[in-house]
Amino acid sequence: MSTITRTLSNLRKVGIKDYFRQMLYIGDTKAGRLVGTDRAGNKFYEDMDELPLRTRWVDYKKHAEDPLIRAGLRKFEKPHPIPNYTATRGAFVTYNTTKPKVRTWEPKAIARQ
Repeated sequence: MSTITRTLSNLRKVGIKDYFRQMLYIGDTKAGRLVGTDRAGNKFYEDMDELPLRTRWVDYKKHAEDPLIRAGLRKFEKPHPIPNYTATRGAFVTYNTTKPKVRTWEPKAIARQ
């Protein structure tokens, strides 16, 4: 997050519409020089007065997930979720694989006379 004076000065430079768009997608307000655009409509900006490694940023035209990344392409995801069987006969129950460390107490009753 930046200081209030920097935020207000960037608000004056970029305008109210771009201010809210940047706050929604970037989380910070930035004002800089438009370096170029690509075929997808993304805009590339540069501001050398920013902190190092934060001098360049991209304003994406479409903020959505890549359509190629779907559940079918991700092999680690199962196609259908496993239902929750808690409190039913199908619930997962672990079994003990270790030897008991303590003997259970078995009371011995003496026969009455």
